[in-house]
Amino acid sequence: MRFEVMTLFPELIEYITGTSIIGRAQVSGAVSITAHNIRDYSADKHRRVDDTPYGGGMGMLMAAPPIAACHDAVTASLPQEASRRTIYMSPQGATLNQKTAVRLAGYDALIILCGHYEGVDERIIEGLVDEEISIGDYVVTGGEMPACILIDAVARNVPGVLSAEECYERESFSSGLLEYPQYTRPPVFRGSEVPEVLLCGDHAEIERFRRQKALERTRKKRPDLIL
Repeated sequence: MRFEVMTLFPELIEYITGTSIIGRAQVSGAVSITAHNIRDYSADKHRRVDDTPYGGGMGMLMAAPPIAACHDAVTASLPQEASRRTIYMSPQGATLNQKTAVRLAGYDALIILCGHYEGVDERIIEGLVDEEISIGDYVVTGGEMPACILIDAVARNVPGVLSAEECYERESFSSGLLEYPQYTRPPVFRGSEVPEVLLCGDHAEIERFRRQKALERTRKKRPDLIL
């Protein structure tokens, strides 16, 4: 799967996605992540990409021409038959959740636009963007961090990124419940013991215990998930 990120700070995207599981997934070829510098598509000799908004107002707005030129170049680089989706990271978008991440993992390519300043010219949203996605009801300084969160959430649902199918199925939200509590060595830590059932070797009993704890944890922390 390909992630094509349109940004003013490609080095930030490359740094974050080049490490850990997502970094290894790129090395293995399970995913491809490319950061495109929107400034490279500016016709201005100073590589300017922003301007003052019509009608006045605070701040600067990312102009339409460089973004559109970048988008044209990205789409031209994709195979004609590839299924793709253009996403704008925006606090006005639908909040990212696991269902959305799984859905987006079904595309061959995601083109992700990272905004800055006061946002982007509305004609980009109307003409090029398929959907807007938010990572929560708050505002950050740019779209790069939200884009990296989206990439991570989507990529881990792509075959070959995680080591086992069970990783997709048992984690929080994938099963509809929060994940059960887990423990590792030592068996006793500062007076707190690992639940005895996890040491018994009875897999059916362990599975019942984990299911029960997942339900208890979900009722306590996120009752909205089981209403």
